[in-house]
Parts: sequence; C-alpha cells; structure tokens
Amino acid sequence: MLRTMAIGVGRAVQTGALFRRLRTLHPSSARELAQCARAGTPQGPGGGGRAASGAAVLSAVGLGLAVCASRREHAEHPVLLGYDTSTFMAPTVTQIAELRQAVEEQNNSSGESGKLGTGEDRTRVEMELLIMKVQGDVCHELERLDGEGQFLVDCWKREEGGGGITCVMQNGKVFEKAGVNVSVVHGKLPPAAAAQMRSRGHTLKAGPDGLLPFVAMGVSSVIHPLNPHVPTMHFNYRYFEIQQIDGTKDWWFGGGSDLTPCYLYPDDASHFHKTLQSAMKPHSPHLYPHFKKWCDDYFVNTHRGNERRGIGGIFFDDYCPEGESGQTALSLVRSLTNAIIPAYSPIVERRMGITYSDLEWEWQQLRRGRYVEFNLVHDRGTKFGLMTPGSRTESILMSLPLTARWEYKHEPPAGSREAELLEVLRQPRELIWMDDNRLPKAVLNGELSNGKRDRGAPYKHFNDSPKKYLSIYNINHQLWETQPADRAAW
Repeated sequence: MLRTMAIGVGRAVQTGALFRRLRTLHPSSARELAQCARAGTPQGPGGGGRAASGAAVLSAVGLGLAVCASRREHAEHPVLLGYDTSTFMAPTVTQIAELRQAVEEQNNSSGESGKLGTGEDRTRVEMELLIMKVQGDVCHELERLDGEGQFLVDCWKREEGGGGITCVMQNGKVFEKAGVNVSVVHGKLPPAAAAQMRSRGHTLKAGPDGLLPFVAMGVSSVIHPLNPHVPTMHFNYRYFEIQQIDGTKDWWFGGGSDLTPCYLYPDDASHFHKTLQSAMKPHSPHLYPHFKKWCDDYFVNTHRGNERRGIGGIFFDDYCPEGESGQTALSLVRSLTNAIIPAYSPIVERRMGITYSDLEWEWQQLRRGRYVEFNLVHDRGTKFGLMTPGSRTESILMSLPLTARWEYKHEPPAGSREAELLEVLRQPRELIWMDDNRLPKAVLNGELSNGKRDRGAPYKHFNDSPKKYLSIYNINHQLWETQPADRAAW
C-alpha cells in the first residue's frame, strides 16, 4: 500500500515544479522518486529492482513539499516584470520580496502605476530576472535534448554579499557535462580586479582604502557533448555596476556566444552565425561585424601560435553606448539570450546521432585540452572570478570538461578532417554570412546559373556584370571574398 501511494505521488510530481524544486535541495531523493515513478510496479519478489522504497519516496515527497512551502511567495506571485519565476531552476539570489519592493519604489517615484522607472534599479532587477530565465530555459532545453540527463541544482551564498545558482548535468546520454551558472554578487572591488578594469580604459575613483562598491551579475554556460561531431557551445552575459567615490555610478554589459567544433561543418557554422546576426540586426546593422571580429580576436591561444579556440560567434565587453540608457543596452542582451537555443539546438539535433570512432573521440579530447588552456590562461571571467574575495571556485571552473587530453607535439595526418579544422583555427578564413538573396552573392550565383560564359559577348557580360554590381557596394571585385569588414555595407 505504501509503495503504491509512493508510485502515484511520484508520477504526479515527477514532471512538475515540485520535482524541479526537490532536485534543487535533495537530488538523491529526487532520483529515487523518479525511479519509482518509472518503475510503475514492484519488480520481482518483494518489489525489488531499481525502484526506491516507499518510505524513501514519501520522505522525498515530504522534503519536496517543504521546498514548495519555502517558495510560497513565488507560487502566489510568480510573475514579475513579465518574467514567470515558476520556470526558474531555484529562487532568485536576491529575495523576491526585495526585487518586488524595488519595483514598487520605482513605480511610486515615476508616478505611473504598474511601470518601473528607467534607472539603474530597473536594470539590476530586470537583469537578475533575465539571467534566471535564461538559466531555466537552457537547462530545460538541454534536458529535453539529452532525454536522460538531469541538472543538479546547487544554490550558494557568498559571505561578502550575494550568491548564485550552479546547475550541472554530468554523464548524460548526449551531454558529458553541461553547466549553466547564475551569480549575483556585491561588495567591495579589490585593487587587483580594479587594476584589470583600468587596463581596459575604465576611470575608477576609489576611496582612501582603494576599494570600490560594486554589483555584478551574469549567466554563463559551457556545454560539452559526448559526440565529437556535436560542437561545444559557450555563452556568457553579464552586467557590472561600480559606485565611484563621488557617488556616481558607472555601468556596462558584456558577454557573447561562441561555437567550438571538433569537426568543421560549414552549414552548422553558417546557422550559428546567422542566428546571432539576425538577433542583433534590429538594434544596429553594424554591431554584428564588430562583435564578431572582437570574438575572433579574443578567443585566441596566443601561446599556441595564435590558434583560435573555435570558429567564433560574438563577444563584447564594457558595452555602455554613449547617450543610451541601461534599458536600451539590456534590450540587446535580451535579444541575444533569446537566440541561444535557436542557434544551438538544431545543430545538436543534426549531429548527435552520428557514429564516431575511437580516433575521433581522441581528437575531441585533444581539442578539449586546448579549451582548458584558454580558460585557465587567458579568459577574463576566470581571472576576475578567482581574484574576487569569497569567489566560488567550483562554479568558476564549471566550464572545464570532465575529460581532456594532451599529447606531445601532436599533429593530425595531412588532408584529414582533423587537419582541415586545425588549418582554419591557425589561419582563420573570413566566411561571409550572407542571405542567399543579397548582393553580391545573388549576382554571382545568378550569372553562373544562366549558362556557359566561355566566349564572346556572354563571356564579357559574365565578367563585367558582377564587377558593376560589386562596385555599387564599394567592394573590390578581386578581393571581395577576403573583405569581411565591408559586410555591414552590403
């Protein structure tokens, strides 16, 4: 009877919010509950097998109900500024009551009921809600793609102020390791971190103690698939705010998304870049070429002869456009976070079923070694995190894969697919991410598809027509394939 009750309760809550919250605080009990629900009926004499005991499951349900009680406020008022907090992987780092109070205070100061002002308070509140939403959306999507793996949710506090939520999936069917981390921290910026920011051009005016009050928050993720044909994907979006000694506040955004394949698939690369480009286009047609080049120049293992970590994406830092509000900059970040799943999920679905060899697996391990090298030697986020007092090393190093490999002076065979990738990473090709109906691509393809152009007037027409149309866009017809900087004008 007890076991039957447990099975029924397990089925009722396994896919709901209660089960997600139970996983947050007591993952082992959540696994027992899920196993019991899948088992359905006792297996063998005495109801053995993989299913959990009825007592253990009911204990897990009791714990889950306690978690639900602790989040009653989220359940009663789940929506704040249009964000459904019931989809988050855990409670917000800042108490939801504090966030709601900030909303109400700005409502009162703006004099408009139901509207939040446009100052730093609004930006901070909405950015925290946004990164919580991104974490929930990405975790749920990765669990859907994997089919078996589930995220362990680890909530942590920082003694100096703030905390975070680290979500990690390990040893799944599709993903060997995937982490999605949210952090919202505040306190005093140490001199070493301030020096790093000054080196990037920030004017920071600290008090006599050399410390600066700061608020930093962001969402970061690295996804390491099992299959070498599925690329690793990384994204990070963050907000930083510093209070100067005179009371003024400086703020900026940073982040990006990039793809690191072990094998080159041009259609995957094109899809990834076009999705990011489309997300940015409504904000400005000039941002994508700038942020793409920034990404190409940033993710470089300079100690490996300027070998790129992957095939790029976008990257930006210290983003605070002159004359624009935090809300305007936040709208760009929101568009980019909305593009994460559309940019990556179709690639995973296309490649995760490809059969791979031991050789391909070993190549993946070697490429992961390069990934580790960049993160530990060059990455700004890793350095800043480790410099910050009270930082959480486990969450900072979440980006590292479960396994990696280093071999002395390894070089793939000439002409192999492995060598093809290495050539691109060492001598990047400037690929043109252009819609098929755009010039000059449409002109060139159209001319070629109209028939042979091997002599006489047709031959002259074939040569002169593309040149004419390319010149309209101020593109050198002899060098157009190597002029990515001109893409914005196209």
